[in-house]
Amino acid sequence: MIKQPMIKQTLTHWQMPGFATVHSHAFQRALRGLTQRRDTQAGSFWSWRGLMYQLAEQIDPDQMFQIARFAYAELAMSGVTAVGEFHYVHHDKSGQPYANRTALSEAVIEAAKAAGIRICLIRTAYMRGGYQQEVASAQKRFVDTAVSPILQDIEKLQTQYAADPMVQIAVAAHSIRGVPLPAIQELAQFAGNGALPFHMHVCEQRRELEESLAEYGKTPIQLLADANVLSNRFVGVHATHLSADEIQALGQTQSFVCICRTTERDLGDGLPPIRQLIEAGAQVCVGVDSHACENAFEEVRSIEFDERSRLEARHVALEAPALLEVGTRLGYEACGFTDEWQEDTVSLRKDDASLAGAQEETAVDTITFHATPRAVDTVSVAGKTIVENGRHVKYDEILAGYLGALEQLL
Repeated sequence: MIKQPMIKQTLTHWQMPGFATVHSHAFQRALRGLTQRRDTQAGSFWSWRGLMYQLAEQIDPDQMFQIARFAYAELAMSGVTAVGEFHYVHHDKSGQPYANRTALSEAVIEAAKAAGIRICLIRTAYMRGGYQQEVASAQKRFVDTAVSPILQDIEKLQTQYAADPMVQIAVAAHSIRGVPLPAIQELAQFAGNGALPFHMHVCEQRRELEESLAEYGKTPIQLLADANVLSNRFVGVHATHLSADEIQALGQTQSFVCICRTTERDLGDGLPPIRQLIEAGAQVCVGVDSHACENAFEEVRSIEFDERSRLEARHVALEAPALLEVGTRLGYEACGFTDEWQEDTVSLRKDDASLAGAQEETAVDTITFHATPRAVDTVSVAGKTIVENGRHVKYDEILAGYLGALEQLL
C-alpha cells in the first residue's frame, strides 16, 4: 500500500522528502558531451560502451573519488539525497587487485560521504567478457574469476562501514552476459541470507536477449525466474525488452524494476513496459545510470511521460503521489535504507518559475510534473545541510577536483 510522501509548505517554500537514485555509474559523469556526435563512433549502445571502456581503462582511485564526488554533489543540487552506486571497476590498470582490494569501492563511498549524501555501494560481480567472448582490455579491471573473493570484498566493506548510517552495502551480478548462472545463484543466495538487495542489469538490449538464448535457451528474466533468483529484494535494472510471462514473473515476486529513462533515451535502448509491470505487481524505482542528465524530477516523471508516448494516451502509469513515492521511499528501500527517507529533505522555492502559482491542493502534481532542479533551494541529509541557495556548500572545492581529474584523463 502506498504511503504518500508529505509535501509541507512554509510562506516561501515547499518541502519534500529527498530523492533516491537507485542505479549510478558515477565515473561515467566524465563522458558527458563526449559521445553525442556521429564522429565519436557512438552509434549504438555497444559502440558507446567501447568509449566508456576507454575511460574505465584509465581511471585511478583519486580520479574516481574526484569524479564521483562531483557527480554526487550535482545530484544533491537536483534534490537527490541517496544513491545506489552499481560499482564494477575494481582492479588496477593491469587487471590485478590493488593491495587493498576495495580501494575503488572505498573511493566512491568516501566521495558520497564528502558530498554529504547517503550511498548504497552495490559491489558488482563481473566474471567474463560475455558468452563465448574474450575479456576486453578494459574489462580486466572489472573481472574476478571466482565468487569467493567477491564475497570477501562485500564482507570487508560491511564490517568497515557497519556503524555508518550513511552507508549500505549490497550485492550485484553485472548481467547475464557478464556472470554465468551458477555464480549468479551463489551471489543471490548470499544476498538473501543477509537480507541484502541484489541488483542486476536485465534485458536492456535485444542483443543481450539473443546471447542469453544462445547460451541457455532462455531470455534473462526467464532464466532468473526459473533459478528462483527473483524476490522482493531483487532490483532488475532497465527491464526494457520483456515478454508477458516475464512481466508476470517480476510482478508475482514483487521484484523492483529500476527505470533509467534519461540514460535509456541517450543510448536508444527502447521503451520499457512500465504500466504492465506496475499492474503485475512489480515495484518501480528510478536511476540516473550514466549521469547523462542530472535531473531527479525528470527521472521520476518520465515513468509516466514516456509511457504516454509508448501508449499514445494520457494518465497511463502513475499519478503524482505514487510517482513521488517511486522517487523517494521505494528508491530508498531498493538501496537497503528503510526509514531514512523521512529524515532527508529538499526545500523548493515557491517563487521559482517552474512552481510559481502552485496551489496547496495540487502542489504534489506541480512539483512532480513541472519542477526543475533550479527550484531546489536547500537540501538536508541526516540533519546536515549540504545545499544552500541551490548550490552545494562545497561546490567550488568539488568542482576544482573534478576539473583537475578531467584534465588528467581527457
